[in-house]
Amino acid sequence: MSKKIRLGILGGGGNSLIGVLHRIAANMFDKYEIVGGVFNPNFDENITFAKTIGLNSSRVYKDYETLISEECKLDSSERMQAISVLTPNFLHYPMAKQLLENDFHVICEKPLTISYQEALDLKRIKEEKNAVFGVTHTYTGYPMVRQMTKMISDGIIGKIQKVDAQYLQGWLNPIIHEKDKRSSTWRLDPEKSGPSCCLGDIGTHAFNMVELVTGMKVNKLLADLNTLYEDNPMDIDANILIQFSNNAKGTIRSSQIATGEENNIRINVYGSKGALKWEQENPNYLYHLSDDKPLQVLKPGHLYNSDISLDGTKLPPGHPEGIFDAMGNIYKGVARAINGESFDKAEFPPIEDGVRGMDFIEKALESNSKGNVWVELNK
Repeated sequence: MSKKIRLGILGGGGNSLIGVLHRIAANMFDKYEIVGGVFNPNFDENITFAKTIGLNSSRVYKDYETLISEECKLDSSERMQAISVLTPNFLHYPMAKQLLENDFHVICEKPLTISYQEALDLKRIKEEKNAVFGVTHTYTGYPMVRQMTKMISDGIIGKIQKVDAQYLQGWLNPIIHEKDKRSSTWRLDPEKSGPSCCLGDIGTHAFNMVELVTGMKVNKLLADLNTLYEDNPMDIDANILIQFSNNAKGTIRSSQIATGEENNIRINVYGSKGALKWEQENPNYLYHLSDDKPLQVLKPGHLYNSDISLDGTKLPPGHPEGIFDAMGNIYKGVARAINGESFDKAEFPPIEDGVRGMDFIEKALESNSKGNVWVELNK
């Protein structure tokens, strides 16, 4: 049995939700040992936080450059093997770039970078270094998303005709209407968030889900984005038409001003022989529709599920699993890749998915800026 992978973490300190999510996920299958990192830009707070989660402060560093420099001095049997990047978007590229160049495997939050060219550069370095690189599109780790992907791949619903994906949140609504409040979140700051708020934060999740479950690439899109106020440069609502190479079409809708919505990500795929529907707020149910049979409701943990779905199910049927479990499945897939074990390509989103996500964001912004026109994505 392989030893635990020595994991470092950049970001995610304090009461950060994303930090809790990644730490729990990393520990879920006993595949990793968190040995240090840089959790906060303030070094004193960094040390204090590390102590609260039981880490030895000797491997808690003042910044990521120091982490890389000091870890590279250690013997290969001691140094960190993989680093999770959980920082605001503008730091993803410089951090991941230096980590790859110094032979660390990387697990990175989305969006991968703040530009398509940066994403391509990371992909190039990753390939040169033969590193493992996972992008945490969390929802792909749900067992019934994996089941949906396998059923579509097996032709259960026939040729895909239409795809409808949405990701609706309402958390920005109390903030966006007062200019002074907008500065309370870095996601509305283009210096930290990059060129997009809504698309970069959640729209890219919906896009990734569309391409994963259908097994097809979006080849063109038409976007209509909303900033709501002229003095707000960042998109906070998006309606996007998409087209695939087989002439199937669909929609991706994302919003952070959908009043009252919590975390409503949903995908419906309609084929010539049936349809499949899944939603994140009820993740243990996959709905199978057809013209000649009653509605079927599929649930995780049953023998009718695919191997990859069952591999991502930890509890007996009837025990709900959620977002921590989904992220844990992604970490498990990355661990298998790092350890040289066999793994299914759907076990974790690779760097290519991050590159596609940045292309999607930039092309949607281009489409909107040109007056809502069709724009082709890179092949």
